[in-house]
Amino acid sequence: MTSTAEYKFTLKESVIGLQFLFVAFGALVLVPILTGLDPNVALFTAGLGTLIFQIVTRQKVPPIFLASSFAFIAPIIHGVQTWGIAGTMSGLVAAGIFYIVLSFLVRVRGSEFLHKLLPPVVVGPVIMTIGLILSPVAVHMAMGRTGDGAVQLLPEITSMIVAFIALAVTVIVTLMGKGIFRLLPIFCGIIAGYVAALLSGIVDFSSFTNAPLFAVPAFVMPEFNIQAIIYILPIAIAPAVEHIGDMLAISNVTKEDYLKKPGLKNTLLGDGLATSAASMLGGPPNTTYSEVTGAVTITKAFNPAIMTWAAIFAIILAFVGKLGGLLATIPVPVMGGILLLLFGLIASIGMETLIKAKTDLADPRNMIIVSIILVFAIGGMTFNFGGVGFSGIGLGAIVGILLNLILPKTKHFDGY
Repeated sequence: MTSTAEYKFTLKESVIGLQFLFVAFGALVLVPILTGLDPNVALFTAGLGTLIFQIVTRQKVPPIFLASSFAFIAPIIHGVQTWGIAGTMSGLVAAGIFYIVLSFLVRVRGSEFLHKLLPPVVVGPVIMTIGLILSPVAVHMAMGRTGDGAVQLLPEITSMIVAFIALAVTVIVTLMGKGIFRLLPIFCGIIAGYVAALLSGIVDFSSFTNAPLFAVPAFVMPEFNIQAIIYILPIAIAPAVEHIGDMLAISNVTKEDYLKKPGLKNTLLGDGLATSAASMLGGPPNTTYSEVTGAVTITKAFNPAIMTWAAIFAIILAFVGKLGGLLATIPVPVMGGILLLLFGLIASIGMETLIKAKTDLADPRNMIIVSIILVFAIGGMTFNFGGVGFSGIGLGAIVGILLNLILPKTKHFDGY
């Protein structure tokens, strides 16, 4: 009997592949728009990363699409402001190498050690800090300011109206959307917010007018920066653990056990190589997209070759200069409205990680680990070693791992 997830590359899959790219598009370009990276580069590296992943997992290719990771929004924003795009990219390349190292550790020791090193009591609060640290950026943008709140770019009242229209439509589509629309809440929110911005007269079309029809994406090579590497590397912990969940999800959808074949050792390797390749060109790190997994669930389109077509279309669209110019016209409040929900959702995913694992937060040991991760990461604690500062999400992750390793298990705990 032929598997429904068998790889068959033919022309008839191309139309479905374009549809899957459309599903991923809103979230894919959101990350570069927010972080100051080039959306066309993000399209190119999403396509390239997906193809690399498929080559690595050629034994049994999962039907997934790799694109811009939300987990890295905060470090990229901070990195671009602090070290520039090229310096930040060196940290993201290191994150990809981290995945590659993990893949070889899994190859040698099996996947269980990952759960011991990075249990939910560590990963959950780390994911929460990613969303919570970013929350002021969302509020500032929704009010028409720059992400740091230093400059008022657009009228505050007008901006808030536009932002809340974008937010409201995103929420409504998330809760009530049917069929393909259920998978496009961010895309629908951006469209609604953009229309509201047009009617408010706050859209500047100069970037679209000045953009060429076709152009090579503005690739950026990384420049070695040890501070960027040390800052970003620990943040890769959370997406690495989420990767296991993504593989479980697509396995459940397709009824194929991708944790056995091609195996976590190969899917992690593919993810790492894709992330490093993207960062070598100035693109955001790659991750599997739940929107696309949702579309696979609805359409029952399990043939992985569909994702090959989606990757090919992403690479082709990357050379359409007018597309990047159009995306650059999206006003700040539209993005802010989407982010009011998105950053909260990231924090909620962190809480869900704790809940699903039935982590007992009345246990003093768990309480200590979660509390210190949250306060160190969000409160602005900084440790300096040899002139290199550890702070934010990265510091929270490192402290959480160390506490989990050194704190003794609570004996005979019966609650308070």
